[in-house]
Amino acid sequence: MFDPTIYDNIKVVLEGAVYDYDLEGRIIITRREDRIDLSSMSRTFAIEFARSADKPNRAEIYLHVHLSDLAAEILENPNAKPGCTLLIKFYASLNEPDRDCPKIAEGLSGIWAHRPHITQQLSYTYGQPETAYRNQITLSFGRKVDESQLDDFPELITHALESLIWLDERKD
Repeated sequence: MFDPTIYDNIKVVLEGAVYDYDLEGRIIITRREDRIDLSSMSRTFAIEFARSADKPNRAEIYLHVHLSDLAAEILENPNAKPGCTLLIKFYASLNEPDRDCPKIAEGLSGIWAHRPHITQQLSYTYGQPETAYRNQITLSFGRKVDESQLDDFPELITHALESLIWLDERKD
């Protein structure tokens, strides 16, 4: 009989919680990914959402597990502490990186109580005016997650939505 892994259990809880927000009309899901990478035997789940179809900013909850963690769990290695990588990503646009990026880092740090590490990666399309930059904002928690954090996921999704609202309503 199939025994679900830590990854499977976390994925089901996260996916269900995000779809609950979608069913309530608080968000719309814009993309869903459930991938098995056969070359590295890793698994990835990502679900992306926006507040509405007319809002350009999006949030993504990203869950990943490496073969080493899957193997340690399935083989019941007593010396290993298997778990998954969980990231929250936001995709937004901005006009003035030197002004906007510090404000974004400060605003999101406040929402998340200065817990996750925040990075911002900017890009633009060559040949187009450089007045519109795409900003990928990644929140990293610096540790693996497992089933012991399942009770934290509703709050995590609430913070992700609060962050998305803040990004949508911020003034440039």
